Amino acid sequence: MLKGFRDFVSRGSVVELAVAVVIGAAFTQIVTAVVDGLINPLVAAIFGQPDLTSVGNFTINDADFSIGLILAAAFNFVVVAAAIYFVIVLPINRMRERQAAADEAAPDEPTEDVLLLREIRDELRRQRPDAEV
Repeated sequence: MLKGFRDFVSRGSVVELAVAVVIGAAFTQIVTAVVDGLINPLVAAIFGQPDLTSVGNFTINDADFSIGLILAAAFNFVVVAAAIYFVIVLPINRMRERQAAADEAAPDEPTEDVLLLREIRDELRRQRPDAEV
């Protein structure tokens, strides 16, 4: 049971996922600071409201509705997703593409097995030059 857990945790995808969650959480704080320090004051200047959550609020039969709350959550999601894509995902994908191109450009050296088989083939040719090997 512990071996299975150890194998699960040591897989590369699980470790990468854990790193992504930590980086995403830290990056979300940065984006939240940008939204609170730049975007919300801009919204306040345009709409005359303190932030996006105050836009589009209305009440029906003592029930409060907030379109701005939905807009703020959607906006924050889009900003976080765009920032993570352009700052983290896109550069990593470009780096992987360059690495793949470099790997394709470099000729693969034959493995030890292939070298041994070539030696055997050459030796057989020397022993029997008339035979096709």
